[in-house]
Amino acid sequence: MEKLKFEDMNISEEVKKAIIDMGFEEASPIQSQSIPHIIEGLDMIGQSQTGTGKTAAFGIPLVEMNESKAKNPQSIVLCPTRELAIQVAEEIKKLAKYKSGIRVLPVYGGQSIERQIQVLKKGVNIVIGTPGRVMDHIRRKTLKLDGIKRIVLDEADEMFDMGFREDIEEVINLLPEHRQSIFFSATMDKEIIKFAKKFQNNPKIVKVVHKELTVPKIEQYYFEVKQSMKTETLSRLIDIYNPKLSLVFCNTKRRVDELVIQLQARGYFADALHGDLKQAQRDRVMDKFRTGTIDILVATDVAARGIDVDDVDVVFNYDIPQDEEYYVHRIGRTARAGRSGKAFSFAVGKDIYKLRDIQRYTKTKIIRKNIPTISDVEESKTNILLEKIKYEMENGELSKYEKVLQILVEQEYNSLDIAAALLKLYIGESKRNENEEIDVEDNIQDTGAESGMARLFINIGKNQHIRPGDIVGAITGETNLSGKLIGKIDMFDKYTFVEVPREYAKEVLFSLKDNRIKGKKINIEPANPKNR
Repeated sequence: MEKLKFEDMNISEEVKKAIIDMGFEEASPIQSQSIPHIIEGLDMIGQSQTGTGKTAAFGIPLVEMNESKAKNPQSIVLCPTRELAIQVAEEIKKLAKYKSGIRVLPVYGGQSIERQIQVLKKGVNIVIGTPGRVMDHIRRKTLKLDGIKRIVLDEADEMFDMGFREDIEEVINLLPEHRQSIFFSATMDKEIIKFAKKFQNNPKIVKVVHKELTVPKIEQYYFEVKQSMKTETLSRLIDIYNPKLSLVFCNTKRRVDELVIQLQARGYFADALHGDLKQAQRDRVMDKFRTGTIDILVATDVAARGIDVDDVDVVFNYDIPQDEEYYVHRIGRTARAGRSGKAFSFAVGKDIYKLRDIQRYTKTKIIRKNIPTISDVEESKTNILLEKIKYEMENGELSKYEKVLQILVEQEYNSLDIAAALLKLYIGESKRNENEEIDVEDNIQDTGAESGMARLFINIGKNQHIRPGDIVGAITGETNLSGKLIGKIDMFDKYTFVEVPREYAKEVLFSLKDNRIKGKKINIEPANPKNR
């Protein structure tokens, strides 16, 4: 079955807007086949593995079919683990972002049941939980079932294997007779079929099984990064590996546009390719990429389908893809025509679990690497420069330059000194022309701060309705620095000075670079002592 775009589905504009924010451009196979059946109110069994987008396959209909005026629970989702319950709840909350009055609550063991009871009393529409804790609330009569219209079993086979079958049966038997039952399972064994016959009414069967895909022989690596360090890490890797052509994949069109602006501001030849571009615009961008006018193409998965370029040296997964198959398609853009290739992925927080699923699916190893330092970048640039010099000495026409240098030699200057001076001039000029990362170590020695502290300048202040607490929250949220260690904060109308321990200054500068405070993009740098 052909994948559908969400814009072509019978879903509300509010949910479509939330889907765009989450980065989905088109429905995955399980979503394409499941959503219409569920919205129609039919019982269904979906066979689908982790990483295929099944949460949105049932989450979108649950949000769409919810009666916003009702305060009692209308849908229950049962999950095998607390981690999955939390994950499912977070995704459904994102899908309901623009729908008013939809309240979602995860319930699971290990969390205060009194707190869950308080939230249930205030009114909840969609409950996601582990079978044991859901049953506990039912026995306490804190979870009312008379308004339940739908139940979803997520990873049913996993719950059966964990011994939850009796709890699940007890929950279902207590639900209203006229309800919709939706089961998702990675396998379709006899136990699942038998269970479905007992509790479902003529269910639709949807099967989405991964195709066997061959992963090309590509060096695959990943970096654990903070969101705010992604662009800096990407820049360092491009500088170190100096690829002839590179592809950078993002999950959303908005992220593509933002990243292209950031890369262009740093002096890279980059352009965007995504679904909002007209065909003529896409053709122009691709022509520039093929001819090397730009050497970095930033794209979404859907827009990149037509890319057929043999010279791509490196693929960057700036965002980890939602679907494992997308990962295979992405990295397959390199190592064409017998060439070698590299793939680098940036993992933020829970992305590490997606990478594990990708490794299981592709049966390949993705090796963890440390983020390269500025020293690594400088060393790489020096090596690249030396290679260029060797090439010119072996292949270049140097006679007219030799005549100029001969003047200096005749004045009894050492040829090695002459070469070193020229190299110093060249590197110095290059540094002035590059938009490089600040060398923090050279710039925080004297910022006019208290002893042992570094004073940092941030280009927002009172006029942007920023408070000292917002500055502290931004720093502690993006770094390992405790709020107690943050020093003096001086706020002015258009800018702010904040003092942090000198040993944390580098981390704060890197982590808050290109970040936002209260939605406003900031610039942060070491303060000049004369501003004190």
